[in-house]
Amino acid sequence: APTVDPSTELVLLTIDQPYPNHNGGALLFGKDGYLYIASGDGGSAGDPENRAQNLTTLLGKILRIDVNTSSGGQNYSSPPTNPFLSTPGARPEIFAYGLRNPWRMGIDSVTGAIYAGDVGQSAREEIDLIKSGRNYGWKIMEGDICYAPQTGCPQSGLTLPIHSYSHSDGASVTGGTVYQGSALPQLRGLY
Repeated sequence: APTVDPSTELVLLTIDQPYPNHNGGALLFGKDGYLYIASGDGGSAGDPENRAQNLTTLLGKILRIDVNTSSGGQNYSSPPTNPFLSTPGARPEIFAYGLRNPWRMGIDSVTGAIYAGDVGQSAREEIDLIKSGRNYGWKIMEGDICYAPQTGCPQSGLTLPIHSYSHSDGASVTGGTVYQGSALPQLRGLY
């Protein structure tokens, strides 16, 4: 049976967690070979420090790193096509931002599209199609409705979810995968 030698462990990245909830936690390798990391906003209700909208922190983001090269004393590097590499003060690992608690992601094995289920605060759950440099709106919006402020929130530059639903329609979103199998051809390409 295969075994793992614990002495070979290499910590790639550590993210300080200010509260005990909203840890995110999904990891996946994209078709581009890079590691995608879903991080929650750091916890507490309503993202009190607005971390999801702050490009200087790794919280409330989808990160993308290259685990095959190291740079700047880290055990990884940021891919040269990451969207915020030239943004002053922004963390170069950030691929997308404005997420509350994306704890599951899935990748379409054919197209490479990345989907994330982002858990809502109290009213809406959402599923996002993750794309480079996009702002998914938390805490300005919760799903497809305004959160702060509750009405008339500025939506310019935000990417709305591809699907959002209320808690009366279901529980906390988990996320899923795109089916690309052959046993059920009528489901092929569906999330």
